[in-house]
Amino acid sequence: MKNYDIIVIGSGCGMLILDEALGHGVRTALVDKGPFGGTCLNVGCIPSKMLIHAADRIMEIQEARKLGVEAQVVNIDFDFIMDRMRESIRDTRSGMRQAVSEAENLDFYEGVGHFTGDYTIEVNGEEIQGKKVFIASGSRPSIPPIKGLDGVNYLTNETVLQLRKKPGSMLIIGGGYVGCEYAHFFAAMGTRVTLVEVTDRLVAVEEPEIAGLLRTQLSARMDVRVSTRIEEVNSSGNGGVTVRLRDTKTDREQEITAEEIMVATGRISNADLLEVEKTGVATNGRGFIQVNEYLETSKKDVFAVGDANGQQMFTHVANREAVMAVDNVLHDAKSRMDYHATPHAVYSHPQIASVGLTEAAAAENHRILVGKASYFDVAKGEAMMEKDGFAKAVVEGESGRILGFHIIGPYAPILIQEVINAVASGGHRDPIIQGIHIHPALPELIQTALGSLEER
Repeated sequence: MKNYDIIVIGSGCGMLILDEALGHGVRTALVDKGPFGGTCLNVGCIPSKMLIHAADRIMEIQEARKLGVEAQVVNIDFDFIMDRMRESIRDTRSGMRQAVSEAENLDFYEGVGHFTGDYTIEVNGEEIQGKKVFIASGSRPSIPPIKGLDGVNYLTNETVLQLRKKPGSMLIIGGGYVGCEYAHFFAAMGTRVTLVEVTDRLVAVEEPEIAGLLRTQLSARMDVRVSTRIEEVNSSGNGGVTVRLRDTKTDREQEITAEEIMVATGRISNADLLEVEKTGVATNGRGFIQVNEYLETSKKDVFAVGDANGQQMFTHVANREAVMAVDNVLHDAKSRMDYHATPHAVYSHPQIASVGLTEAAAAENHRILVGKASYFDVAKGEAMMEKDGFAKAVVEGESGRILGFHIIGPYAPILIQEVINAVASGGHRDPIIQGIHIHPALPELIQTALGSLEER
């Protein structure tokens, strides 16, 4: 049995751990079932945003009329859009694999590994052991137990990237981030989209008014159903699917037929594939590995980062966790992971970005002030004829600390950057309000929202 100072399981955020370990000259093993590069590179944020960028340009052309510009999309080369994405992913993955193959002090075990005992992993019939183990094994799509679903060829965020033909129609199950982003993409491509969500609103973790505006905007382009349950899925005679829906408020049922059906109902940890219990690592009721604020599992010298622990399933969180965990190990530090100011974005149309507490969450423990500003309230927003998008600030009344900030509209993921550090550090609103902002420019939206606070 080969022994290592560090074993890294997973080549997504695990590559950051690997780089740091190799930089310190320690004997390291990488275990990965593939695809090389992890979720983000292969089936997550990178390929999806490459597709959505094309969809955003289509929407700009279609909406140019409000600016007095008559324009039209004369052709959408779906094959080119998909092939460009796949080629880029292949090239990046190939480069990463080559770097691993050339690294010193590293052995790469490609295959599905599983624990057989304390700090011991079997891969392809070979056992290896590590003094420290970092589990960065990621997650996979969670498939709901819908009657008949396992009898049809459904898509997920992973398999949808292999489509070779633009669907004429698609039903998407799940109105969260993934469902809304792909609904935007396929609707822009010309697919007739039906988006179905079992709760009473889309993107349920966002502010209610943001979720409401998103639903309104998407409904202009597709059939959006909330408070709707999928009762049964069957194959239709022409190779598509027939879906029986039930409105949970009225109890009415309806059948819809689509060429493709996509499942976007969350993700589950890959910890079960690793059989982590055999090395003394505990999981919670949803199958995610339990960790403390140092990313330590219930087993000494075993750490879990990224989607495997389910803390906050964003790539930027996984990367921060990976860097912090390996830094603690290699430098005998004790940095704590802090999630309270984790930003996120939804690349739907309109775009959404948020950081910190929602109004409802903040009101539980604080006397709060809330400020809102429409894009149209600032000169650049008016120039863009952006009448619907807005920003919302949540501030602690006594101290003036910015507790949360939420935006829906163009460039929301860029605009949110101005307030992320303030939320993370408990910063006061005044430096942003008093700071000179370029005029006319969209960041004035942040300043205006913070300058219009009212008590709630």
